[in-house]
Amino acid sequence: MTDRAAARAVKTALASRFAGDPGVAGVGLARQDAEYVVRVDLTEPGAGARVPRAIDGVRVVTHVIGPVRPL
Repeated sequence: MTDRAAARAVKTALASRFAGDPGVAGVGLARQDAEYVVRVDLTEPGAGARVPRAIDGVRVVTHVIGPVRPL
């Protein structure tokens, strides 16, 4: 089971890695199947190919949310 500290470290690394990537809208933590995962929100499905499925034993999940626009 992944603990919060490990997931947070992976989140920080992925946020830096994808900063400025137009296909990635955000990187955050989520609970899934009783463990912490890193969730990467994508603006387009093709961006998911660049996102690893796990880092250091922490699962990384992707969700396509579409383009993000200011209100």
